[in-house]
Amino acid sequence: MSALEATLHEIEQHADAAGWDRPPQLFALVDTATLLAAESGLAERLGLPDDAMGYTPVEQEALPDRPLDEALAGIMWPDGVLGCALVHEVLVLPPDAEQARPLGADADRWAREHPDRREVRLAVAVLADGTSASAVRLRAPQDRPDELLYGQDLAPHLRDALLGTLR
Repeated sequence: MSALEATLHEIEQHADAAGWDRPPQLFALVDTATLLAAESGLAERLGLPDDAMGYTPVEQEALPDRPLDEALAGIMWPDGVLGCALVHEVLVLPPDAEQARPLGADADRWAREHPDRREVRLAVAVLADGTSASAVRLRAPQDRPDELLYGQDLAPHLRDALLGTLR
């Protein structure tokens, strides 16, 4: 598992512990070694070795209450941020449902009420060099565990939007 994949796994587990029905969560990714060098005693407080490597996710304030693409388009990261990650809950529908989807404002309500909808939580992490990792957690009924899938390009549009914040 790469350092970015390990960080994404940590972020996804953090989101899972918070439960479902949450707003999008944005994280800055910083170099762990640089962070520990800048903050005396931080490694000890976090229970990390002084020579810890990888990325540390830093949860950001809530995104503005507007469409996600607009909120992401307005983000500019400071120096020292090597990447970012986002956790976002969405509904997915089977491919054959797309042809029956109404246009306009009714589309959202129609999707929420569709009998074959699936609730999923996307977690996508990117680095400024274009490296990415993604995960999808499928919400299961109360009597079964959620399914968690990892892959490179599970949410390519979200990956591209996050990369845009780093340029």
